[in-house]
Amino acid sequence: MDIEMEGRRQNGTKGDTFYGEDSTVDWRGKPSNPNKHGGMRAAAFVLGLQTFEIMAIAAVANNLITYVINEMHYSLSQAANIVTNFVGTVFLLTLLGGYLSDSFLGSFWTMLIFGFVELSGFILLSVQAHIPQLKPPKCNMLVTNGALCEEAKGFKALIFFAALYLVALGSGCVKPNMIAHGGDQFNQNNPKQLKMLSTYFNGAYFAFSMGELVALTVLVWVQTHSGMDVGFGVSAAAMAMGLICLVYGTVYYRNKPPQGSIITPIAQVFVAAILKRKQVCPSNPQMLHGSQNNSVSMDTDSGSLPHTQRLSFLDKACIKVEDGSNIKESPWRLCTVNQVEQVKILISVLPIFACTIVFNTVLAQLQTFSVQQGSAMNTQLTKSFHIPPASLQAIPYIILIILVPLYDTFFIPFARKFTGHVSGIPPLQRIGLGLFLVTFSMVSAALMEKKRRDSAVHSKEIISIFWIAPQFLIFGLSEMLTAVGLIEFFYKQSLKGMQAFLTAVTYCSYSFGFYLSSLLVSLVNKITSSSSNGGWLSDNDLNKDRLDLFYWTLAVLSFLNFIHYLFWARWHSLSPSLSTSERNGTHGMEFNQHDHHFSTSKRIEAESIP
Repeated sequence: MDIEMEGRRQNGTKGDTFYGEDSTVDWRGKPSNPNKHGGMRAAAFVLGLQTFEIMAIAAVANNLITYVINEMHYSLSQAANIVTNFVGTVFLLTLLGGYLSDSFLGSFWTMLIFGFVELSGFILLSVQAHIPQLKPPKCNMLVTNGALCEEAKGFKALIFFAALYLVALGSGCVKPNMIAHGGDQFNQNNPKQLKMLSTYFNGAYFAFSMGELVALTVLVWVQTHSGMDVGFGVSAAAMAMGLICLVYGTVYYRNKPPQGSIITPIAQVFVAAILKRKQVCPSNPQMLHGSQNNSVSMDTDSGSLPHTQRLSFLDKACIKVEDGSNIKESPWRLCTVNQVEQVKILISVLPIFACTIVFNTVLAQLQTFSVQQGSAMNTQLTKSFHIPPASLQAIPYIILIILVPLYDTFFIPFARKFTGHVSGIPPLQRIGLGLFLVTFSMVSAALMEKKRRDSAVHSKEIISIFWIAPQFLIFGLSEMLTAVGLIEFFYKQSLKGMQAFLTAVTYCSYSFGFYLSSLLVSLVNKITSSSSNGGWLSDNDLNKDRLDLFYWTLAVLSFLNFIHYLFWARWHSLSPSLSTSERNGTHGMEFNQHDHHFSTSKRIEAESIP
């Protein structure tokens, strides 16, 4: 025991302070040195990649609907589904990126390899947009209402979708590893670095906001005035710059080695629990295979977890069969308590993840129908300058670039005094507040669309594009709370070697949200098509469609989703603690402030944060 403690002391300390075992390595595979590797300096290079990567893909995704309609000649509903399916695929593929990283490649190599895949997709998109032979003949979709325009088919469509999904594959595998690799630069067992980790997550959103802002202003303006081929080329250049940032920081990174397949241990727990479903769990948890004393302090890097009563049916996977023989049971029939507890954590956070799907369905509307909504409004700012409709999405990011540093610098230290939480507001409360606000984004969108449509149809007046700015602003504030809270919540769960995969799970919320958007559009059109005026979204003319009613539908769904979230957040808070931060007192009591653990949580936080 003394040897083990001494080894941990050497690997995870500064001076004589014990911070827990650190299994990270440098770029040569040697144990990392806390004085040379990791910290905010190393994370800054990852933030550079994140800024340029989001800049590149946001410029494509946020204005893609315009290109698909005007250049590829798809209808409005088809174009909206192409965009949402593309973005949904990007985020669904994050699971692949997280799995490859945690199991085989590590975060750095996964980002480097698939970063070049994404770069090749941007280049192919630029080539396809530049060569006339790879596009349908030019045709004005607005003048002809699409009836006389040739839709992209055959080889032309093949090149377009091949390029698009090369970008999706690359970006999907890069995204979760940017967050995970940046988070890996901090030792969670060091209270000072735990504070820096929270700052990093806010910094990651700041980098995201900067990338989005440049994409939605400079890059979208280039696409609008210089052509989509040049715009896609600029996206390729931005991605190349991001890869340069990643490589430049190589010597400073602390890297978590891959752990082998992360799916196999999870599958073993379910198989063993099913095979032993008729067994009776012992009354004493210490009799379970691999059980440890719950009073022992656990740390993230050692990966040891205490037994909990939650989801107790999985404990049957830890029951030893006493048949008088000394034959060792297969790992598919007998699992350790630590292995089972990790599966419990994974299951317990899934309801929180599911509650953010509707939130991202709202995001899908801001990248599709709201862009078209802006196209039907007065975009003139001066006599010679018109605002590209896609650039409206930059409004929240302009505000957030100001708010995020203020939030991290002033609000978090202030909130810590009242909550005792290292992040100021606990992640679950932060997510809940964001889910509540997103409802008002859709209420604003519905009211503004009704005003725009009535003015255009009845008064023949085209109102200013700035009328729809509030829906983007409200959503930006909501996203700052929900997205960062969700990533921090998932990253801090005690699943050793699965940080990239867990981060990928949070991105899957975007995927399911965008797929749900496509499904809702199709369902709404089908259900409302029996009316005399056709479906709400069946026409390419927003003055004939009823986009405002569709927005009201989403507002109701968002509010019902918030109520749904409150139930699961409270269930998670009242259940036995499973995450590292909860065991260290950093979660406190997130939805039951009167729980007797709250005072203990605040005391531990006060002791651990200077």
